[in-house]
Amino acid sequence: METVYLLVAVLLAYLLGSVPFAVVVSRLLGLRDPRSFGSGNPGATNVLRSGSKLAAALTLLLDAAKGWLPVALVGWFGGRWGLWDGAQAAVGLAAFAGHLWPIFIRFKGGKGVATALGVLLGLSPWLGLAVALTWVIALALSRMSSLSSMVAAVLAPVYYLLGGGAAWPYDRMVLLAIGVMAVLLLYRHRANMARLLAGQEPRIGQSKTAAAPGARPAGAKRKRRH
Repeated sequence: METVYLLVAVLLAYLLGSVPFAVVVSRLLGLRDPRSFGSGNPGATNVLRSGSKLAAALTLLLDAAKGWLPVALVGWFGGRWGLWDGAQAAVGLAAFAGHLWPIFIRFKGGKGVATALGVLLGLSPWLGLAVALTWVIALALSRMSSLSSMVAAVLAPVYYLLGGGAAWPYDRMVLLAIGVMAVLLLYRHRANMARLLAGQEPRIGQSKTAAAPGARPAGAKRKRRH
């Protein structure tokens, strides 16, 4: 029966992760569908491009919550259903996969940064806070959200291994889940990697056009040749 309970928990976590809060919040606030502008990504960063900081903040919090909630629930109540070692890692990974490939919007989801952070906070508040702090520091130094997310993703499994003992006990399934999320986050940012290597990745507050080498400032006129 424990296997059945685990499968049900994983399925429910995936369905929760599939809820496209970027789309839901935008509709409730009367904003455009985030899939119709900017990067087309249903995530908080693209929602911010609509000009609504409230919508972006709500999307960020809800996307993180849908990663944290199933992990926390299994941690609190899973024992009575036989959900012990690895169950939290499994439901966390399922919620993350739901955000990346949501069944409710034809499996075309976001990059998963906020949801991954929620999963990490559910697994260990200290681990989640360490990764969040890394993201903030990297963002302050680079002013690039994509680069900050990739740095935090790479360091997440390192932090888990270095944390040890009382902070967050070592568990192979948890390490595997964190590692898989890190790899998938990097894969979802592959276009950003290409722009970074080409020196074309925009910083916060800078358009992609302005970031391109040799791009003219907005409103600048092309000089006429005589």
